[in-house]
Amino acid sequence: MSELLAIATIMFWLVIPLFWIPVHLFSVSYRRIGLKAYLIPLVIWLPCCFVLYMNRHLLLEHRIVIPHAPSILGVMLLVSGLLLHIWTARLLGLWGIIGVPEVTVEVQTELVTRGPFAAIRHPTYLAHTLIFSGAFLMTGVLAVGIVTILDFLIVNLLIIPLEEKDLKNRFGSGFHAYKKKVPYRFVPGIF
Repeated sequence: MSELLAIATIMFWLVIPLFWIPVHLFSVSYRRIGLKAYLIPLVIWLPCCFVLYMNRHLLLEHRIVIPHAPSILGVMLLVSGLLLHIWTARLLGLWGIIGVPEVTVEVQTELVTRGPFAAIRHPTYLAHTLIFSGAFLMTGVLAVGIVTILDFLIVNLLIIPLEEKDLKNRFGSGFHAYKKKVPYRFVPGIF
């Protein structure tokens, strides 16, 4: 079971470098492509997942032994991350959670400022960190630990700044007012 959780975590994380980074770095190009842009990461992601799965023994062989208490904390982090992700997905709606407004100007969404968005501006990314951290503490697989650290760094140093630039362009003064009201990007009291 822990091997399945570890490999699934690594596979799902691939969406970050294969889709979210390019979408935010090359938003103008992605908007020109429109909804067909979703084919690009899908065509790349599936073969990558196949290669990862076929070589899973290499990814999963390096582990650390996690004592029982941190492992239980891992379950709590994973579950709370999943619940937070579901909550934000419900608030953002299907188009918002899969990034359609970032890819096409034809679909407009509203700036969501309620629920967890009233405390931090990017609760979906916090949910990812909780999920990945929990998966690492539950499995002890070093590759999952590396993915967790990479996700945290990439999200905070690259994706959030680029996404906030896009939100500023899309929502203007509404986003500026929201930033003043909710000063924390990722964790209340930090960043």
